[in-house]
Amino acid sequence: MTTRTYSVPEISCEHCVNAITGGVIKLGGVTDVTVNIATKTVTVVGDAPETEIVAAIDEAGYAVAS
Repeated sequence: MTTRTYSVPEISCEHCVNAITGGVIKLGGVTDVTVNIATKTVTVVGDAPETEIVAAIDEAGYAVAS
């Protein structure tokens, strides 16, 4: 299992948490998603390809900081 953390500066509320979590958890290989409003980060546990995780966050309406 791989754990990756992404900076997502636009996270500001529970709606953000639900949108991102809902999109990322559907990916094959993802076992856990934690969205932290305070640190504006998304932590993903699993073996899904990074490109798919970033795309799912993007599709939820949020951009991963580079």
